[in-house]
Amino acid sequence: MANRSNNNILVVPQARQGLEQLKYEVAQGLGIAIPQDGYYGYMTTRDTGAIGGHMVRRMVQIAEQQLSGLTR
Repeated sequence: MANRSNNNILVVPQARQGLEQLKYEVAQGLGIAIPQDGYYGYMTTRDTGAIGGHMVRRMVQIAEQQLSGLTR
């Protein structure tokens, strides 16, 4: 596959660093090593999907906690 650029556009660009940190934390928790060179071509789809799925779960959990704190 040819070099592929990241087409994801963040609504809040300042969140990029936080999302990267979350990705590494989730991967570490799952026992999956993220390549240091940033090339994911050697990772299995199952592993990258697991990281993304757990990231979404964590973000939803964080949002729910923040929302519940606002309604009290």
